[in-house]
Amino acid sequence: MQGDSILNLILQAGPIVKFVLLILLLFSVFSWAIIFYKFKFLSKVEKESDEFQRAFRMNKDWDSLYQSTKKLALSPLPNLFRSIYSPGSSAESLKEVNSEEVKRTLRRVEAVEAARLEKYLTFLATTGSTTPFIGLFGTVWGIMNSFRGIGRIGSASLAVVAPGIAEALIATAAGLAAAIPAVIAYNYYLSRVRGNIIAMEDFSQELIDHFMRKYGEKKTGALRD
Repeated sequence: MQGDSILNLILQAGPIVKFVLLILLLFSVFSWAIIFYKFKFLSKVEKESDEFQRAFRMNKDWDSLYQSTKKLALSPLPNLFRSIYSPGSSAESLKEVNSEEVKRTLRRVEAVEAARLEKYLTFLATTGSTTPFIGLFGTVWGIMNSFRGIGRIGSASLAVVAPGIAEALIATAAGLAAAIPAVIAYNYYLSRVRGNIIAMEDFSQELIDHFMRKYGEKKTGALRD
């Protein structure tokens, strides 16, 4: 069977090529783990964000809104809201808050939340950019083994060069098999993360407008970039 022949070729490969294949396997396993994790994570983030935005626009009582956000642990939007408002704060104390202070607080939280959304994506990018070269190293090594066989036997027959060529092709295929899903997933999740970051920035401005209209200054033009 074809699967058995491929397995036999891997088992018959030299120690260097086996080491290369092991590295590529580890990259691939971690990449697929991240791919599944990020899909589940970002789906929950987007669901919670939609839920919070609906509650924010419908609920005029910020104390009750604050309590309802405790169950929304993944979305960055409730964290932005909680960063500038806490239940029990008096209207007088909130009116003393400077508009620039509110803006700086939200920007700090945005940076933290953006980093959380982008977590592990760098590994996918690293996998996509490095595993083809790791596979290429195995390819070169396999071809070198073929030339060693020719020099040792003094013949360029198929039986002499085939094992080294097989090692080279397997290493090439393994490098591409690890890189292609990682690159596709990285671009896909980066697009989704950017969408969440844009939504977060838009909500920050909306939150600033609501906060200053409710508690602080009427002039919000200075808050805009």
